[in-house]
This record gives sequence, C-alpha cells and structure tokens, in this order.
Amino acid sequence: MNFDCREEYKLKKYMPDKSSLNNMTAFFYAFSDDTRLKIIILLSIKPLCVGDITNVLAINQTTISHQLKILKAHNIVSCDRAGKNVIYYIKNPQIENVLNAIVECI
Repeated sequence: MNFDCREEYKLKKYMPDKSSLNNMTAFFYAFSDDTRLKIIILLSIKPLCVGDITNVLAINQTTISHQLKILKAHNIVSCDRAGKNVIYYIKNPQIENVLNAIVECI
C-alpha cells in the first residue's frame, strides 16, 4: 500500500519520541521473564514479603530478591517496611489492567 507524503507525515507525528520508546521497552522488559511475571501476578492479588513469594513460587530467596530489584527499578513494584519484614506491592494500580489486556490478547 502506498502513502502520499501527507499521510506519512500524519503517521510519523503519532510515533513516540525516543525517551517514551525507551520507557515502553523497559516497561515490557519487566514482563518478559517468567519469574518476574509470576511475582507481578502474585502482587496484583496481594502485597507480600519475599518469604511469602519464595514459598508460593518455590524459588530461592536470592532469585526472588533479584527479580524484585528489577521490578522496583522499572517502577512496577514498591515496598514498605513492616517491622522486620519488607512488604512488596504493585506500585501502579493500572498494572492489573495490563495483566487483563495480556490475558485477552492471548
């Protein structure tokens, strides 16, 4: 299909800038690992500490902590201290919409 220059210009103006594209890529990167995705799903149900996530997923604590660090760096999760425990939760409530959209797409 051929486009004239005016149509091509219209298409280009809707393309995100480099910074936005980088942010989008980083956001989707957070969902690209099975363990991170499982953690996101768990935390979308309920805030949990590392020990709880470790028990549910049957994955060692070091791996869970590493993946949580990545999720925090990408602003997917955040945490609060509750005594000796650190409770992780989904930072943006729109993440649930993203999960639902993924399920609908597949």
